Amino acid sequence: MNRLLRLTPTPPRKAGDLSFLESCPEEIASIFGYWRSRCGPGGMPRRRDIDPLDFPGHLPGIMLVDVNPAVTGSVGAYRYRLVGTAMVEIRGRDPTGLPVEEGFCGPDLEDVLDCYDSVRHSRTVLYDAATYWSTADRWVDHCTIFLPLSEDQESVSQIMVYSRRAPTAHET
Repeated sequence: MNRLLRLTPTPPRKAGDLSFLESCPEEIASIFGYWRSRCGPGGMPRRRDIDPLDFPGHLPGIMLVDVNPAVTGSVGAYRYRLVGTAMVEIRGRDPTGLPVEEGFCGPDLEDVLDCYDSVRHSRTVLYDAATYWSTADRWVDHCTIFLPLSEDQESVSQIMVYSRRAPTAHET
């Protein structure tokens, strides 16, 4: 079952709002800093500008999501190209190769697609944090940063996602 119970209310999210850097986990700030250092003149790095060897400790929480430019709506626009081992564990299965609709992990599909859509259309970063009951049968505190990649500096061709989770007070 992909529908998860969200314990925290959905806070207002605004793509490009960098105020999250004041309170986010260090790992999130670190991957954001790396992404920012690789940005091209259009404000987004290309996929080839990102070298996974530069952040090996983050790889279990990394995902690459392809954006299909031929799809104008949300459904069918996003597909998991790569999913790190920590993200596979949270889901209880590996969604690599699946459309986001079939492999997402979040409170509900609308919430997840809204995050991807915000990054795709704004062409900038988005930070999201939530506490919810995972498909692996435990409460998780999940902090996620969505980072656009572009091959032409005009449109988002992929979204690099980094998620970090930590045990919450709800785990026993």
